[in-house]
Amino acid sequence: MAGKKVIITGVPGVGKTTVINEALNKLKSEGVEYQPINFGSFMFEVAKSEGLVENRDQMRTLDRADQKRLQQRAAQAIAKIDGNVMIDTHASVKTPTGYLAGLPEWVLREIMPDVIILVETDNDQILMRRLNDETRSRDKEGARAIAEHQQFNRSIAAAYAMVTGCTIRIITNADHLLDLAAVEMADVLR
Repeated sequence: MAGKKVIITGVPGVGKTTVINEALNKLKSEGVEYQPINFGSFMFEVAKSEGLVENRDQMRTLDRADQKRLQQRAAQAIAKIDGNVMIDTHASVKTPTGYLAGLPEWVLREIMPDVIILVETDNDQILMRRLNDETRSRDKEGARAIAEHQQFNRSIAAAYAMVTGCTIRIITNADHLLDLAAVEMADVLR
């Protein structure tokens, strides 16, 4: 069974992984199974085994050649998986020299997603979530920079759709409305 390939993206702190987990729980109770894959975790394990990084937050500081190689290895492994696959990743990564495509052409052509979901919310909500998350080491940036990143993600998702022919869906994960976002995501995944 080939299955459905779904890519779910969002800026750091938007709560995409939380929405994914809630949506997967809803689908599982209906007998709809997805294999969740975190694209960055796979890349991190490879980078760590090669001695390139010690923690995930260092990934965005790697040079472009290392990023590309790690992305290719992850995409090739994901493309071989049968069944429904949900890929948790970032549409773009903010690096010291600018935005890096999280899903460049060589990744997209391997995975060929059916749909890309952008999880978004209000910039101030993301800022507050980041400030209250002591488990991660994130760059300090304000609501305006977060807004720019979310807008860039929308633009680059449109380009991804041009390469693959997939659809794009935007789901809002507003504070105190997690269940609504999870229901909307589950509807897309059915």
